[in-house]
Amino acid sequence: MKKALAALAFLLVAVVVLQPVGGQAASEVDRINQELNKVRSQMQEATSNKEQAEQEHDAVTMQKEETTKSINQILDEIDNVSLNLQNTQMQLVTTEGELLDAGRSLEDTEARIVERDKLLDSRVRLMYTNGFVSYMDVLMSATSFSDFLDRVDALSSIMNQDKDILEEHRKDKELILVKKAEIETKLDEVKDLYGRLENYHVQLLAKEKEKEVMILQYNDQLEELEGISDEQEALLMSLASKVSELEKERTAELERQRKEQERLREEERQRKLKQQQQQQQQQKQQQMQAQTRAESQYQDTGGRLLRPISSSYRMNSQFGPRIDPITGKRGRMHNGVDFAAPAGTPIYAAESGVVTVAQSTSGYGNTVIIDHGGGMWTLYAHIRNGGIKVKAGQQVKRGEKIAEVGSTGRSTGNHLHFEVRINEKPVNPVNYLR
Repeated sequence: MKKALAALAFLLVAVVVLQPVGGQAASEVDRINQELNKVRSQMQEATSNKEQAEQEHDAVTMQKEETTKSINQILDEIDNVSLNLQNTQMQLVTTEGELLDAGRSLEDTEARIVERDKLLDSRVRLMYTNGFVSYMDVLMSATSFSDFLDRVDALSSIMNQDKDILEEHRKDKELILVKKAEIETKLDEVKDLYGRLENYHVQLLAKEKEKEVMILQYNDQLEELEGISDEQEALLMSLASKVSELEKERTAELERQRKEQERLREEERQRKLKQQQQQQQQQKQQQMQAQTRAESQYQDTGGRLLRPISSSYRMNSQFGPRIDPITGKRGRMHNGVDFAAPAGTPIYAAESGVVTVAQSTSGYGNTVIIDHGGGMWTLYAHIRNGGIKVKAGQQVKRGEKIAEVGSTGRSTGNHLHFEVRINEKPVNPVNYLR
């Protein structure tokens, strides 16, 4: 009994003594748990912020990639339309050359027929004047056998000559019909090609407008880009060479026709000459005004060439290898220099010469090329739509306004791309502008 009471007393004492210690332990655990929960909450918040930041970064990166992809897609579409336009222009140049050849052939054939008609008419008049003499009368009037043989040979030669003349006359008349039909066919082809050119021009304008809208939407995320492929460059140089050769041929042919018809059209020529002199005087006054404006905007630095744009606009891309701004490839050759300037800024001829190209081309967009003689060309690219102020074959003076700054072709920002080429090979323009 005593042992039982002693055990019970011990248990009561233990409960009383140990109860405060247990309460303190529970309080410390709660505090630690609260700290752990607080740390876990902070970690979760930090993780959430990091994930949100990564998501925002990924979204911006994706948006830039999509923007670049969209820009590249529309640039490719512009290239395709420009390529179709150039191919059609090349085909038109060839067809016009064939039409010119057919016209010359027709003129030569008609001239031969006129000459033969004169010969035949003279023969008929001679027979009418002297009276008809039969071949038998000629033979029978021979004075000797030797004279008889000579007369036989002469008559045989005359008959063969008459036969050849009549046969050539018949062939030339058939050839005239063939050439006239060929000319009609070529004229129809030229009309069709001009219709296709107009269609491609409309498509190109629409694509350029679409590109402008897209660039305005993402202007804050894009840099001014430019990229021109070797194939596009070679195609443009081929077009410029072919157009230059055709212009020389056309000039020579027009000169030949002018001299041939000058005797019959003297009065009309004098009237046109007077009009041309008045137009030339007006053009000269306009050129002098343009020259005055050009000189007021920039000064001749004493170099071989004038600066093609006002000196207030900086050169933002140099000649030489660089990272291609569209493909990102290293070592891409930049064949000219770029001047950043607002759309519509005047572009001036760096030197006097003849315009060989004044049209839209693949990669370069609206382009002007001037031949200065001695193998030197200058090239002005990315001109705005409606900004080309000269025509192929036109003579231009040093400092004359030829175009306005734009962003056509493979370009996403307004600027002038300027090249100097010696025998079609690009050289550093800076060496000629100093």
